[in-house]
Amino acid sequence: MVKYKEVPIYTDVTPELFINSIWNRREPALLRGIDIGECTAKWTTEYLSEKIGALDVKVHVSQHEKLDFINKNFVYKTLPFNELLERVSGTSKAFFLSPNEYYYLRSLGLDPRGREIADIRKQFPFIAADLKIPHFFKDEAFFSSVLRIGSKNVQLWTHYDVMDNILIQVRGRKRIALFKPSEALSMYLVGDKSRVLDIDNPDASEFPKFSSVLRHECIMESGDIIFIPALWFHNTLALDNGIAVNVFWKHLPEELYDKKDVYGNKDHIPAARAIQMTENATKLLETLPGEYRDFYCRRMIAILENKLCGQEDKI
Repeated sequence: MVKYKEVPIYTDVTPELFINSIWNRREPALLRGIDIGECTAKWTTEYLSEKIGALDVKVHVSQHEKLDFINKNFVYKTLPFNELLERVSGTSKAFFLSPNEYYYLRSLGLDPRGREIADIRKQFPFIAADLKIPHFFKDEAFFSSVLRIGSKNVQLWTHYDVMDNILIQVRGRKRIALFKPSEALSMYLVGDKSRVLDIDNPDASEFPKFSSVLRHECIMESGDIIFIPALWFHNTLALDNGIAVNVFWKHLPEELYDKKDVYGNKDHIPAARAIQMTENATKLLETLPGEYRDFYCRRMIAILENKLCGQEDKI
């Protein structure tokens, strides 16, 4: 059975307190009582529709509550922003797939070729001033600010990000489940995403290791912020129709990040190269008989464990 641990709650956090007592612990933290501006009061369906209007946005649309990025149980559709809000709120009866479909917006840059990084100040300038982003990082470390809007009950696939980020819950409640990076071998990964889609009722026969993981969890209310350190796996469940903003920043040296990464989800350059080398090693070992493959696979694991695994540097 999965074990649970509550994410610690901090109130009235200053930038100094965040850096000195929260950020360097490298664990999630729920932050309450921080001034995030007028967005929690202003960002109603009516207000956002008036300010943003019919701007086209690309949206995930699915007949399933649990969105699965690996098997793609959703389609991408383009909608005017005001129509998206109507569909999410239930005031519109229009649909693409079925009358009971679900919507999820992860805002993108305006470049139609997908080469622009999401930044709420550029894509949604008429509402950006309503949001105060806490100064938890240096301005030059900023990477992106992503507007997220979703239907009630939408659950996003478990994944990790390579950058530190804060999720600012502007409206609605959200459940966040998180798992330490050291749980990676129990997460059944495909790239940066977990194959365990139903984290509340996982298939024990298909994912036996998942039952041993420690699950960190909290419920976010409107106005709450959660700090999600890089490499922590996280899964979100919308308890209401919701609006949130993710802010990502680079906390490692600039040269470690892929300059072509517009979503902030490409592995750091040394890690990406090491993974590619591992793929190449796999192809080489496949040329050997089974017992030899097994032996040398274990030798490689032993080398990694002896030299690297379990070592944690203080940032």
